[in-house]
Amino acid sequence: MQIYKVTDNYSVASQISASDVALIKAAGFKSIMCNRPDGEEFGQPSAEIIRQAAKDHDIKFFHVPMGRTGISAELLADFRDVVNGENDPVFAYCRTGNRCGLLWNASQS
Repeated sequence: MQIYKVTDNYSVASQISASDVALIKAAGFKSIMCNRPDGEEFGQPSAEIIRQAAKDHDIKFFHVPMGRTGISAELLADFRDVVNGENDPVFAYCRTGNRCGLLWNASQS
């Protein structure tokens, strides 16, 4: 798992598995945010699988999926609610990490 640090409190990565959650916790993250819609690709773990693993490791989990429709005002508001400082540091993932970066950049405007 390659983690890309965007800020001290926000990092991104590609798709994770439930077994990665222990490593994410050990790295000091307090929250995991999934920016990927369920069912996007065959074999992709659902957000619920990752949510349960996060719960088992006492990490907050947020599902803020960005689909083909792009960034809406509602999606951006939900994203900002997660990265507002109360959930830091946040580990965000999607298929490649790109959407997580796009959402971060959009949230800074």
